[in-house]
Amino acid sequence: MTITLAFTTYQQNIILQQQQQGINRTAENYQQQFERQLQELQLKASRAQQVLLRHLMRSELPVPSVTERLNANDGSQRLRDEWSGVYLPAGSATAANSPELNNTARAWQQMMPLLQQEFASVFFMSASGYLRIAPADWVMHVESTVSATENPLFQLVAPVANPERALRWSPIYYDAVWQKWFVSLLLPVYQQDRFLGVMGFSVNLQELTQNRANLGFWSPLNRSQLLDANGQSLLVARQEQSLPMFSIYRAGGPAEPQLEQVARSLAKTGLSQPLAPLAPDYLLTVSALPTLNWYLLLYQDRRQLLAEQQQLQRQALLLCVAIALLLTLLLYWFIHQLLLKRLKRLAFAVDRLGQGLLPGLFLDNKTDELGMLNRAFVSMSREISDLVEGLNSRIAEKEQAELQARKLSKAVSFSSSGIAITNRHLEIEYLNPFLLEMLAQDGSQLNGSSLLKLFATDLQQLQSDISHTLEHRQHWHGDVILQPSQGQDEVPRWVTLAIAPIRDDKGMLSHYVATMQDISFIKQSQKQMEQLAYYDALTGLANRSYFRDQLRKAISMSQRGYYSFALLYFDLDEFKLINDTLGHDAGDELLIEVARRLTGRLRDDDLIARLGGDEFAVILSDIKDKGHVGQIAAELQQAFASPVRLGRQEVAISSSIGITIAPDDGIDEELLLKHADLAMYEAKARGKNTYRFFSQALNDAANQRLLIENQLREAIREQQFILYYQPKIDLAEETLVGYEALIRWLRPDNTLVPPARFIQVAESTGLIVQIGEWIILEACRFLARQHSRGYAVSVSINLSARQFNDEQLAVIIEQVIRRTGVDPAYLVFEITESMLMGDTDAAIKQLNQLKRLGVSLSIDDFGTGYSSLNYLKRFPVDELKIDRSFVKDIPEDQNDMDIVAAIIAMAQKMQLRVVAEGVESEAQAEFLKQNACYLVQGYYFSMPLAEQELSQLTFNIKTQG
Repeated sequence: MTITLAFTTYQQNIILQQQQQGINRTAENYQQQFERQLQELQLKASRAQQVLLRHLMRSELPVPSVTERLNANDGSQRLRDEWSGVYLPAGSATAANSPELNNTARAWQQMMPLLQQEFASVFFMSASGYLRIAPADWVMHVESTVSATENPLFQLVAPVANPERALRWSPIYYDAVWQKWFVSLLLPVYQQDRFLGVMGFSVNLQELTQNRANLGFWSPLNRSQLLDANGQSLLVARQEQSLPMFSIYRAGGPAEPQLEQVARSLAKTGLSQPLAPLAPDYLLTVSALPTLNWYLLLYQDRRQLLAEQQQLQRQALLLCVAIALLLTLLLYWFIHQLLLKRLKRLAFAVDRLGQGLLPGLFLDNKTDELGMLNRAFVSMSREISDLVEGLNSRIAEKEQAELQARKLSKAVSFSSSGIAITNRHLEIEYLNPFLLEMLAQDGSQLNGSSLLKLFATDLQQLQSDISHTLEHRQHWHGDVILQPSQGQDEVPRWVTLAIAPIRDDKGMLSHYVATMQDISFIKQSQKQMEQLAYYDALTGLANRSYFRDQLRKAISMSQRGYYSFALLYFDLDEFKLINDTLGHDAGDELLIEVARRLTGRLRDDDLIARLGGDEFAVILSDIKDKGHVGQIAAELQQAFASPVRLGRQEVAISSSIGITIAPDDGIDEELLLKHADLAMYEAKARGKNTYRFFSQALNDAANQRLLIENQLREAIREQQFILYYQPKIDLAEETLVGYEALIRWLRPDNTLVPPARFIQVAESTGLIVQIGEWIILEACRFLARQHSRGYAVSVSINLSARQFNDEQLAVIIEQVIRRTGVDPAYLVFEITESMLMGDTDAAIKQLNQLKRLGVSLSIDDFGTGYSSLNYLKRFPVDELKIDRSFVKDIPEDQNDMDIVAAIIAMAQKMQLRVVAEGVESEAQAEFLKQNACYLVQGYYFSMPLAEQELSQLTFNIKTQG
């Protein structure tokens, strides 16, 4: 019981320590949250102060749209608009329609939608005597005796009391209008060292401290009070209707005497003196709230905390008494019952063992002396049982081994496979009759000779490989040729050979067994099949299958360090054009001639293969260095120097060659083919009729392209694209008349991928069609939203080359127009000149189909392509868009100015609209306006913006009707 009392006392101390740590953490968390909240309010207030300063520094702005004058019989003036009210005391020097009042009104209109959720009110006490405040209802009820400058809030941050112009928090004061207690964030407002007034942001005291009620969630015993620097308890529920405006908060300390001593100590010395001794009946902690110079007092009553523990102490004593009684009963039962039963079981087991029977009873395995005796008896009975079973098993195994040995001897002798047994040094000790028949030799002459001498002498390298493999892995399998004996024909006899180790009882290698199966007929059939399966029927060169097989062998040899080799991958430049113009027979004749020329310029050890179509590959074995490979590649290109006569015509041919070297560039079959293919396409990109070596840069570029392609597919599935819109301005009317839709890729990590990085990949992979359909749909939805707001604006959409060539383009656009309900007259589709200059008839047909939908067509980047005026007048276009490259150097470059003026004049003669893009300066805009080009867009007016940012534009927008 003494131990129980000591334990419960110790447990009480632990609980007190844990609770003290808990309230310390709770107070610290509240202090951090409270200070973070104040910092956020200060940041928002500072931003609002900057907004007010910007408006005060501007010239006079228009009066707010709705201003209400309120009747006042006390000589003051009271004004109210949508967002704020103005209080002008009697005799104020500020006029009701002064620019300063109008500017502050505009500032409140901009600020209050963002601040009304954070602050109870936002006010400006002007040094000239007026006061602007939101909410506006305040000015209706404020007494005329209130002064905008003669009050404690204004005086707290005025230049005399605040020469450093710092942000300050007010003491707690009473607002007689709202009849509530507030604390305000005060900022002085200066304009070029001239004090304009005080901007204040009021926070309801009850709302500011409401999170203190949540401290009870941490522990139901938690109690808290907020104290100011004077030790006053902040009772936020207190209301006093008779107090005058701006009365400073006055109250006493905590009601509990001990806590009141803590409050007085805080008022005198702050946190420099220990506070816990002043309130021994409580667990408490005090956290400073430095921004407002307050303190958080968090405490728990010790008596309530330990009441439950004392009850547990009494229950523990009762439990100890019950356990003692139970142990006494158990000890009695153990001595009189369990010990006697265990002895009876052991005696019965001994009796059964003496009769030659195994004990069938369970004997316990406890740690006492009787348990030790049980274990000794069980161990002895198991050893006797194992000895008997072991003797029986060995007798059976010996009989089985003798039977198996007789069977094995007969099986080896009469086997239809050749079998040889050697010692550990591969010296022959036994050859079965079938193997002697295959060798046509006497077994006595071969005993003691090396097993490897049975094989053809021209396989010396293979013999070395067999020895090396057996030395390291001790088994080998493969196909070999037997050494013909004297008098035999020279037809090779192929056998499949398997060599496996034989180990003794200790696991040591003692012999090898070799089995041989005659596969000569299979090899002969295989050779005939390989001729059909591994060679190209047209050129007689190796085909793709044989080439891949030889490539794997070359890789294996290079891995073992025998030699390096080069892989050349090439095709004929413009072969498709020859096939399409002269026919496939001529193409086949050309491939036969190319094969003949290439074969004549290669070494005997090199392999050339036709992989399909006009694709060829060469394996150059035993190369020295890149220079050596380059000489051979140049020699191969000489095979194409002279033209080839095909029928009555001579055709000039060339090839692009990609080269990779193994093992330097890789030892994987697919990897080497990929490297050679990348190098070949690099050669084509460099102008064709040349060769290029693989480099890591080519591989990185291909991997980057593949990565972008995969990410694009994911972006399409996850809809990671957004549209930005660049305004199109009419200089004549000075209005916004349209937008150009520009795609942006917003990754999940909020990074924007520029179009230059993914548009080309999307175009080459065909993904641009899906992306383009999405752009058309989203742009039409945007246009529908603009029209629903009454704006008569157009949207320009860029079409890619693959999109424009899609036969379903007109159908897709028509479906989108019906789906979104937009007026097609406000849709402009932009096509580049290069897209129109291929198949002009097909382009005109596509343009006419689009025109039938009622949309407008524009030629983008005009002046950078190769379109002629003859083609231009045939195209049913409505607009020319001058490329930014002609605009960017205006007015410095006279040539660009002349070109732009000529394009404008030509378009006007052809009754076409003209749009200039890339306008970035006032001089450029003025030049275009003087030359009657009124539709412009560029960064001078606005960069491309997301839809939600368009409301920031200050242009007048063209409206419907």
